[in-house]
Amino acid sequence: MKHDIQLIVFDIAGTTVKDNGEIADAFQQAMHEHGYEIPQEKIYPLMGYKKPEAIRMMLEEYESDKPAITTSYINIIHSRFLQLMVQYYQTTNDLQPLPHAEEIFAHYKSKGVKIGLDTGFSHEITNVIIEKLGWLKDGKIDYVVSSDEVQAGRPHPYMIQKMMTAANITAAKKVVKLGDTEVDINEGKNARCLFSIGVTTGAFTREALQPYAPDFIIDDLKELMEIL
Repeated sequence: MKHDIQLIVFDIAGTTVKDNGEIADAFQQAMHEHGYEIPQEKIYPLMGYKKPEAIRMMLEEYESDKPAITTSYINIIHSRFLQLMVQYYQTTNDLQPLPHAEEIFAHYKSKGVKIGLDTGFSHEITNVIIEKLGWLKDGKIDYVVSSDEVQAGRPHPYMIQKMMTAANITAAKKVVKLGDTEVDINEGKNARCLFSIGVTTGAFTREALQPYAPDFIIDDLKELMEIL
C-alpha cells in the first residue's frame, strides 16, 4: 500500500450493502402515518444521519406546532421506522453486499488492516443486517458501531473514534472513511482521517457529493485499491 493504513471505516446501506430505496420508503411511511407527507427528494439527503435526528429535522420543517416536537414524539415515530426496517431486513431475500465489498474487506484484512462499519441506523437494525450477512461472525469485518452507541451520530466523529479506541489506533491519519452521503464525508473530515471518500452507489450522485469536497469520489469500491 502507498499509505500506512490501519483501519478503514465503511458506511453500510448504499456503500457496502445494496440499498433499493427501502430506507427512504420506511422513513416516508413512518412520517406519513403521523400525518406528514414528505417527498423522497427531501428524505434522501438525510439518509446518513442518526434517524431520530433526521426525524427532528423533518418535523421542524413540516410541523407547525413547534412545542409538539418533543423527544417523546420523535421516539414514537422512530420506533415505527425501526419496526418497518427490522421487518424488512428480517424477511427480504434481497439483502446483499454491493459489488466488490467482500473482496475489498478480504484484500485489506490480508494486509493487516482492520475493517469497520458505521451507520446512521440504531443497533436494532444494524444487528439484523450484520447477522444475516454473517460478516462479523465470519470474520469478514472487525468492528460495527451504530449511531445510538455513541453520544452523537454523523457528522460527529465519535463512531470512528470508538473503533480507533478498540483497535488501539491513536493517529487518525492511519484511518480512511468511505460513505455515500454528505455526513459520511464530514464524519471522516471531523475525525481527521487521512482520506474521506465519497461513493456513488447510494443516496448521493457524484454531483451531489462534490460540494462537500471529499478527497476522492469513486463509483465502485474496487477503486479504493488505486487510491491506497
